Amino acid sequence: MKIKQNNSPSPSPGQKGVIVAHHGIAVDILFASGERRKVKVKRRAGHVVGDNVAVQEQRLTRLPRKTQLCRRDSRGSVRIIGANLDVLGVVISHLPLPTPGYIDQAIVAAREADLTPILVINKKDLEGSEPFIAKIRNTYTGIVDIFAVSSSTGEGLDELTLFLGQGFRSFFVGITGVGKSSLLNAICPTLDLQIGQLYEAGKRGCNTTTVSTLHSLPGGGELVDTPGFNEFGLVDISTEDLAGYFPGFEDAMESRCRFRDCRHRTEPGCAVLQLVESKKITRERYATYLAIFDQLEAGEARFKTRR
Repeated sequence: MKIKQNNSPSPSPGQKGVIVAHHGIAVDILFASGERRKVKVKRRAGHVVGDNVAVQEQRLTRLPRKTQLCRRDSRGSVRIIGANLDVLGVVISHLPLPTPGYIDQAIVAAREADLTPILVINKKDLEGSEPFIAKIRNTYTGIVDIFAVSSSTGEGLDELTLFLGQGFRSFFVGITGVGKSSLLNAICPTLDLQIGQLYEAGKRGCNTTTVSTLHSLPGGGELVDTPGFNEFGLVDISTEDLAGYFPGFEDAMESRCRFRDCRHRTEPGCAVLQLVESKKITRERYATYLAIFDQLEAGEARFKTRR
């Protein structure tokens, strides 16, 4: 939907508020007065949860965004999934396991969007979770904050709630079935969001969240809950920029490769390859980087072909 500009004289610039839920053809807007109102929008209007807007009669004007988070879906379409955010919480669990590259692509997307990424490991109480938590900590400690929690027992939630309550607007993402809604119910019990069960075949979940919603937390801060999605394709990240955002390559980026346009594959004098050889970057982390790099390179090639 094109944003309709009101050019006629008006005693008021419109009532300002924030979009707190998106229903496809309508959005819920929360105003500073505490009033909550549903306003119709066109399905492809481009409004997202977190957008600041001005409403006059039934006309919606989107105000400039401070930040926006994007992803590319399995069809190659770009989705803006949240606006005016501070923190991206990547919710993961050992059942179901995150899809390959999901965590790293979410962290890269957060850094590119100028958000602070964190990892929230849910289902800490379940049998078999300890090796998974240990592996995640071994890979990401010192890179991003990690919170191991259980939405069932409440273990670890105090630390997470304290972090979220620092006035941040946080955004939870994760594949279907990791327990985002259960986690939000535990953090904010008055919500009573619907939760589902894992399918036994493949240990995959079913979506119980169908609408993106923004919630105020009792201890302060705000949190956006979204439907689960299993892909986090990167948007507007060049192959040259990937290493600069990739988790685990921070030490390499403090050094300098011999060539400014180094892609960290076979180039001589590559700081990343030197750290791989010295085992300061594991072969597994480097292989993940190369897999994401190949996806970006293939996407760039398709774009050039279309042009």
